[in-house]
Amino acid sequence: MILSKKRLAARLIDKDRKRRITISPLLDPGQQIGECSVDLRLGNEFVLVNKGTGVMGIDPIRRSELAEKLDQYQSKIEIAYGSPFYLHPQEFALARTLEYIALPEDVAGYVVGRSSWGRLGLIIATATLVERNFKGTLVLELANVGSVPVVLYPGMRVAQLVLHYVGEEAPLA
Repeated sequence: MILSKKRLAARLIDKDRKRRITISPLLDPGQQIGECSVDLRLGNEFVLVNKGTGVMGIDPIRRSELAEKLDQYQSKIEIAYGSPFYLHPQEFALARTLEYIALPEDVAGYVVGRSSWGRLGLIIATATLVERNFKGTLVLELANVGSVPVVLYPGMRVAQLVLHYVGEEAPLA
């Protein structure tokens, strides 16, 4: 069952730490908490793909080469709050959410991109499942499949976190 706005609000302030859901900072709860999701904002750390690095391919099976190639292939940057980040057509970047999330044992979630961004050609994906007991910021995969640059700013609402209860396992037959 998906957590409703009312149930989510109650779990955000639950006195029992084992049941509490943490989403911090919630800068504008009235705007960020929807009927059955929480809007997540873009953090200010990005990992970009470096073009023209001479890397012919990345083979995840060859673990010994993977770290070295990723260092050549990717670079990390930090964008100041209030400053723009341009994601050009056919470019890909990784970004963290501004919000730190901590889920209890009985709650899991998944992340989806906000449709307003999808209509602009920005695809926001992640390893969509957020496991129960997760603690940390989420990594978002940003891909511009449109034909013009998309301008992003740290702090913008870009994705939605949908939370649901994790039921008890059915007995094995």
